[in-house]
Amino acid sequence: MSIVRYGTPGPGALPFSRAVEAEGWLYVSGQVPRDAEGNIISGTMLTQARITLGNLQKVLESAGFTLNDVVRVGVYIDDPRDFSEFNKAYAEFFSTEHAPARTTVQASMMSDLRVEVECVAYKAAKGGI
Repeated sequence: MSIVRYGTPGPGALPFSRAVEAEGWLYVSGQVPRDAEGNIISGTMLTQARITLGNLQKVLESAGFTLNDVVRVGVYIDDPRDFSEFNKAYAEFFSTEHAPARTTVQASMMSDLRVEVECVAYKAAKGGI
């Protein structure tokens, strides 16, 4: 079995990859509302959720996957009162036709984060034996 790591850390960074692929499965680390320079974007849940889900989509695409390949999503929100606002953003990214399984929990967040999202995606190998 081969393992491919995407977005591996550079010197001095935290030791985790943005995503790891093994046997057609892609495990995407928790994404948060950060810009391209790594700065946290503050704002409403809707703003942070859109940025976070956009970051998740970018990681998937960097590994050759799409949102339609996602089979499970884990969502961590700081304030349960933001649940409906998160769902508005979530529906902009995931269609009902390709709806993944999902768990949403309240979690005390780091920094000024309202949300963090991780996922697992699967894509069957092309060709085959």
